[in-house]
Amino acid sequence: MGPTRKALKTQMPHEYPGLGPSQARAAMAESVKKVYVLEDHPVYREGLLEVVNREQDLRVCGEADNAEDALSEVERLKPDLVLVDISLPGKSGLDFIKELRLVNRKIKVLVVSMHDEAIYADRVLRAGGDGYIMKQEDPEEIVHAIRDVLGGHIYVSEQVLASGAKGPVKSVKPELRPLDLLTDSELEILELLGRGKSNQDIGHQMGMDLKAVAAQCGQIRKKLNLKGNNELIHHAVCWVQTGAV
Repeated sequence: MGPTRKALKTQMPHEYPGLGPSQARAAMAESVKKVYVLEDHPVYREGLLEVVNREQDLRVCGEADNAEDALSEVERLKPDLVLVDISLPGKSGLDFIKELRLVNRKIKVLVVSMHDEAIYADRVLRAGGDGYIMKQEDPEEIVHAIRDVLGGHIYVSEQVLASGAKGPVKSVKPELRPLDLLTDSELEILELLGRGKSNQDIGHQMGMDLKAVAAQCGQIRKKLNLKGNNELIHHAVCWVQTGAV
């Protein structure tokens, strides 16, 4: 695990002994890390842009509100790090990470999400992500997380560390919670149900027929101990809106 959060400070080379002005400017430009922001909520996305751009050693090189656009732009812009949400229209943040890792292993990925870290952090790391931070964290902590990940460290919150995590891909809870039992596909379906999508919409988006969607909904109900479709949809909406299990 990386250095403690309080110990992290901005370290910009303000002076370059022996270099002329133009060389110093070039050296400073090379030290600035490029960050790409993938977030579908416009207000929060603007907030992330401001948080990143106010740091002397970071700058936003691009932004998108969906994974499809982000994948093509990231390939072109080659940022040092991508900030990505889990809940996105179309492909989820998890899908984005998996597809990015098929073509690029070097770009760092930090997930910034409202959903319970104890449920999603392990999935993110197994998909190829480099860290997970909750949206409600202070801007300073988000910057610390960015620098941790850029420094080659895995970032998870102090709360997760205190819960007994032994390593970056270990379970963060001694006992499985209900959502931990869902596959990535089932979790995505639960997410889409919570965002108001019909079974037909889900099938079209995920490339599944209605029978397959219905079967997976049945598995979700069974694993979450829900009695019917209405209870499933209510549970999904509450989860998407609040991040609560």
